[in-house]
Amino acid sequence: MAISSSTEQPAWQRNPIFEFFASLKLAVVLLAVLIVAAIAGTIYESSFDAKVARAYVYGAPWFNLWLVLLGANLACSALSRWPWRKHHVAFLITHLGIITLLIGSLIGRTWGVEGTITLFKGEPPTNRLLVNERQLRVHDVDGIVKGYPAEFLHHPPTPEHPRDLGLLASGAHLQVVDYAPAIEGKLNPKPATEGGAPALHFTIATAMMNQHLDGWLLADDPQHGNFAMGLANIEFKRGAARQSHPKRSEAKSREPDQVASQVSQRDSSTSLGMTDLEESIFAFSKAPDEQIGHVRKGGSTGAKVRLAAPENRDKGRVVISSGASEASFDVAKNLGRDVAIAGTPFTLMIENYWPDFRIENGKPSSLSDQPNNPAVLVTIRGKGVPVAAAETNPHGTGKEVTATGGPPAMPAPGEESPNHLTLFVAENGTITYELTSRKTGKSSGKLELNKPLPTGWADWQLVVDKTMPSAQPQMDFTPVKSEQTLAARPTAEELPDGVRVRVQQNGESIERWAPAGWQITIPIRQRTDSPRRTAPDQIMVAYGWKTVFLPVGLELLDFEVKRNEGSDSPAGFKSTLRVATADGETATGACWMNNPFSFPGSWLRTWTGLTYKISQASWNPENLNQSTVQILRDPGWFLKWIGSLLVVIGVFMMFYLQPYRKQTVGEPITPSRPKEKTKVARGEAVAEITG
Repeated sequence: MAISSSTEQPAWQRNPIFEFFASLKLAVVLLAVLIVAAIAGTIYESSFDAKVARAYVYGAPWFNLWLVLLGANLACSALSRWPWRKHHVAFLITHLGIITLLIGSLIGRTWGVEGTITLFKGEPPTNRLLVNERQLRVHDVDGIVKGYPAEFLHHPPTPEHPRDLGLLASGAHLQVVDYAPAIEGKLNPKPATEGGAPALHFTIATAMMNQHLDGWLLADDPQHGNFAMGLANIEFKRGAARQSHPKRSEAKSREPDQVASQVSQRDSSTSLGMTDLEESIFAFSKAPDEQIGHVRKGGSTGAKVRLAAPENRDKGRVVISSGASEASFDVAKNLGRDVAIAGTPFTLMIENYWPDFRIENGKPSSLSDQPNNPAVLVTIRGKGVPVAAAETNPHGTGKEVTATGGPPAMPAPGEESPNHLTLFVAENGTITYELTSRKTGKSSGKLELNKPLPTGWADWQLVVDKTMPSAQPQMDFTPVKSEQTLAARPTAEELPDGVRVRVQQNGESIERWAPAGWQITIPIRQRTDSPRRTAPDQIMVAYGWKTVFLPVGLELLDFEVKRNEGSDSPAGFKSTLRVATADGETATGACWMNNPFSFPGSWLRTWTGLTYKISQASWNPENLNQSTVQILRDPGWFLKWIGSLLVVIGVFMMFYLQPYRKQTVGEPITPSRPKEKTKVARGEAVAEITG
């Protein structure tokens, strides 16, 4: 007759699978991997951005699986102590808190909502939430908008390994065959029989900056009727130019020698009219007589700057002429240094050097490291008398200009360029122009096809070579190659990424690039009721941020910006919002930095996380009727807080409350009772003998 031990574990606790999930070794491995993943996620986020960290670590499927395994390990570890006793309470509370925290985190990650909405004052409520995930949306011929995940941070599609998205309602096969981190769009209008606008194609080139630009313009089109070069702007309108004669200001018509003589006539011994002067000047090796200047403080220094051509693989020398004085500085040795100009009260700093200068999106850049078109930017500063008092621009802008001659000045940040060309087209197709140049003043006249027009902006010349009496806008998109991206970084950083979409139907294949934020149209053939017959149709494809439609709508009532006293720098900004539901429920509130607004505002919904928390995200300094807010809804919020509280309580009980600690005075952690085991064994033997 066998006598069973009271300490024997239940069968389910001895199951190998249960023992594996309850083992300490598994817990150590799971925690070690999570620690390494957290370190890797932090490095990814600091080296790249939060999106990369989320794609590879925090938002990856393996991370969710790892959290589930950790929860299973904690649950099995707690069950392995069954039957529970008093000293298990703190241990169980701690494990329950961690499990609750993990469940809340998984609920928030699965069913939570987080994104941004850009609102405009005066517009109706909107519920379109933009989530920080890329998505391809297809407006199919059946009227249904279908969304496909399109995150291509790793393993992007290629023509050899496309991403298959399946069949459309028309029977066409949809694929994503390529991805590009930067897409460039160019207007390429097509002729239109009705409803179009006049169009013209132009080229504008400069030998000094080694640059050639071209593009199409549509008359009176708000998006395609302007061309910004940074130094100047070009626009295209219907109508005719006003006839006028070129004007030149007296100060600008003077020769450099006259300016220099004025400098020499100044009395350097008197402080009358002395002021702080600061002037930045571009100088070009291939155009030694040309310079682009901008007065930053006081007035013009009257200095002439030349860049001598590089020799023996150096960066050349900057030659400064101020009155009768002339000084020369080695570019490589003095780059970024503030040095005195001998014989003058001024100092010179060579701010930057470009071996192969060109303008990209209004910003200086270098096409290569070869000295094909060397240029420098120097800043001259010091106390002195301006060469000539700054005069009001005779063209009526009310701005001040300098009188150093040379090509147009770089506009100040946020300032409109003083150099402007307006092209006009008459009903009979005649092209006329109105030209404003800081160097040559205003002029106008008739423009012939393929005949160069000197603009007066340094050596830029414009040629109109094609026209269309009526055209519709059409964009051609091309990916920017990696070497182009590196060479023109300021521009490439502003270009959107994009995907190349392929639609296959009836043995035909059509491919189009779809940049982020654009919607493209792809022609297809739709099935009809008659067998083997189709009708022409089209689908619309858009690539961009994932859109989620909320059950509530937001409306911007007001946007306020508080300024720091004595300056224009913002001290804070606040959005006043109205939130409405489809049932007619409305609420008004305000949000600003670190002060969100919640809807619904009841305490129960707020504490359970079943509310929309609205926070101020960003604003547009150029449009104070615009505001961007962040929307957050986390249904696992309450469980996260409860879990965190349970962990704190459990740890406190384990360390500071004696009755709930496993070990008591004089009692080992894992007591062994060899005598009792021996006694039980002897009893079993006696029973067997006597039985």
